[in-house]
Amino acid sequence: MNKIYDGRPQWNNWGGLNDVLRNQEFTIGPTPSDYTFGGILGTQQIFTQASAYRKGTRILFSGTNTNYNWRTMITYASGMKSSGWAYVFSVGKRWAEEGYFEGTNYDANSFFISVEKKLNPKHSLNFTGFYTPNTRGKNSPNTDEIINLKSEKYNSYWGYQNGEKRNARVKNVEEPLLILNHYFKINDRTNLTSAIMYQFGKVGNSNIDFQDSDSPDPTYYRKLPSYFSSMYAADNGEFSGEFTPDYENAAISKTLFLQNSQIDWDSMYRANQKAIANSEGIITGYEPSKSHYVLYEDRTDDKTLAVNSNLNAQLSENIFFSGGILLKNLKSHNFQNLLDLLGGEYFEDIDSFYKGDQSQSDLKNPDRQVKPGDTYGYNFNFYAATAEAFTQFRFVYGKVDFYLGNSFSTSKYQREGLYQNGIYPENSLGKSQKVNFENFGFKGGLTYKISGKQWLFFSGMHQAKAPSLRNTFSNSRLNNSIVNGIENETLSAADINYVYHSPKLKMRFSGYYALIKNTTKTSFFYAEGIFDDGAGYDNTDAFVSQTLTHLDKKNIGAELSLEYQVSSTLKSIFSAAYGKYTYNSNPNVSITNDANAAIADAETTFDFGRSLLKNYKQSGIPQQAFSFGMEYHDPKFWWFSANVNYITDSYIDVSPISRTSRFYINPASGFNFPEASEERAKILLKQEKLNPVSLLNMTGGKSWRIYKTTLGLFASINNILDFKYKTGGFEQARNSNFRELNQDVSGGTPSFGAKYFYGYGRTYFVNLTISL
Repeated sequence: MNKIYDGRPQWNNWGGLNDVLRNQEFTIGPTPSDYTFGGILGTQQIFTQASAYRKGTRILFSGTNTNYNWRTMITYASGMKSSGWAYVFSVGKRWAEEGYFEGTNYDANSFFISVEKKLNPKHSLNFTGFYTPNTRGKNSPNTDEIINLKSEKYNSYWGYQNGEKRNARVKNVEEPLLILNHYFKINDRTNLTSAIMYQFGKVGNSNIDFQDSDSPDPTYYRKLPSYFSSMYAADNGEFSGEFTPDYENAAISKTLFLQNSQIDWDSMYRANQKAIANSEGIITGYEPSKSHYVLYEDRTDDKTLAVNSNLNAQLSENIFFSGGILLKNLKSHNFQNLLDLLGGEYFEDIDSFYKGDQSQSDLKNPDRQVKPGDTYGYNFNFYAATAEAFTQFRFVYGKVDFYLGNSFSTSKYQREGLYQNGIYPENSLGKSQKVNFENFGFKGGLTYKISGKQWLFFSGMHQAKAPSLRNTFSNSRLNNSIVNGIENETLSAADINYVYHSPKLKMRFSGYYALIKNTTKTSFFYAEGIFDDGAGYDNTDAFVSQTLTHLDKKNIGAELSLEYQVSSTLKSIFSAAYGKYTYNSNPNVSITNDANAAIADAETTFDFGRSLLKNYKQSGIPQQAFSFGMEYHDPKFWWFSANVNYITDSYIDVSPISRTSRFYINPASGFNFPEASEERAKILLKQEKLNPVSLLNMTGGKSWRIYKTTLGLFASINNILDFKYKTGGFEQARNSNFRELNQDVSGGTPSFGAKYFYGYGRTYFVNLTISL
């Protein structure tokens, strides 16, 4: 289920199917799985064989104030009938006019079917299909300046249109998935399971495109008070200009922002129309004209075919074998799709930041006028073919169990440009060269049974894997270029676990180590003062693509979980995690400036050398987390629990380009900034640590048995104290040299400060289940 594009599962593909996808098997870390070799994070296997579901009907109603407000679901399972047929159906819906954050509409439907035919005692066929179309409005990350002016629920992506909230950035997922399984019981000790899967559909992410007009973003930096309060005069030769804040205009800007803090859809419609005047010059109406603003979506239409087969056998009383093969083939069509002209007549398929041929998206069809449903901007295919095979042996004895496993995989990637881009006329149309990767993996582990209550587990693995398709091509929207020096990633991991189980106490202690080497990461942004005029580059500012190579990560940590049965009805639970998750190398940074592509003898890709990221913390992962809770289960079938969670040592993502030697160089002269002291640089480049988070949560439930019907009620309140907290964030890379960044922060409220994501405040969830 993991996408070849980025290696991640698309969770929306099975959202809303909780009842029918709850039959799962997990492995943690390198521990053995009967179905795949796995990775350092473990595996998740979901079973959908129709005969495995409990017979009956289940109806569910839910209400919440998170990303959706309402949910309803109905599921029916027939059980295995005497005719050899079994089937399961499930349909569901989740929706919200507005979720927890402003303007975040939500509409999701879920359909599931599983049908099994038992052909004979040895063979069964099972067909599974699910379709979960869903649409959700996104919410914006915001700077502290914006949050202080508005609130943590503020979302800049929406505005009123005809009295209703309309979100410009909507994610739409429609990817049906079909699976045919064959279950073959060769004998009492050997089973062969094979499957063929086909997935198709689309994923779209909408946004506003504009030409020859102002940005429609209400938080565009020139519209905020910080733009005026952090002004500096022009440089005085080699030295920085004076601090010249314009507080009067900053105050005016604050008032205007508070009055116009959302997208102005009406003004975009007006900009896309021209006035109709009568013979006396009086305007009598408006008619569509060339659109300056349009709504589009970045579309990905994937077609994935996968075939796999797994053999599980008990070779002897003590030896078990698992092996399998997985083949996947992907064709991924990526393009820009025009959705709405916003009252206009047409939109020009050009890039208005460039001139002449460079502005053309497709030199084969220049100066096109596009309308809704048309492809424009970029248009290309990705092709990928992967193959994976693994074998695993488990040895089970009285005091000691151990296992050994290995894997082999191949990956082949290729890009096919469907447009001849004006910036890269020689390297955009047609197929790129194929990129091939071959990899091996090994893992093993041992379990020592100290007694019937105590166990020791040891496991480790070393695995090489291909980089993701996303990170293999440096700028796939424009050209066929492959990341220079791209190579396999390597992962090494080891862990030790001590487990104790008694009637009163359950305990687990784990220690782990993981090293991930040679990763690649691409990103895109607009940077000021990034290039050096003294070295002959045409412009010190540019929209660039950034590629990191040889980026290593190291994760070390320990975890403890305790569960103590205070009495037959009362239980206490405690868990703690302490880790150190850091970058373990100084990766190489290369920057591509597409604007130079059409200039004779001009470079487009520049080596910025090493970025000093080693020992910086990885973002999005709390380094420490603690939880304590109590649970009460009454004999009369009701229960209640409360827990408090404490999370700390979370950090925002840093800008790699600001950690290169180029950060200290004045683009006007090619020499270091005179004010760029080591002491000040340490302050500017110190990674921001987020505030600790404390959350108090409560849950409870009750069940009733009425005749042959079971009613279940579940309710929870999370973050009872309504604590406001940041879940993550990132530095903006726009200020790419010392002076730009130093001037921006010196005013107290930077124009390009870090942007943050916020967690939910106080939320509730209520669920009623009827089982027939």
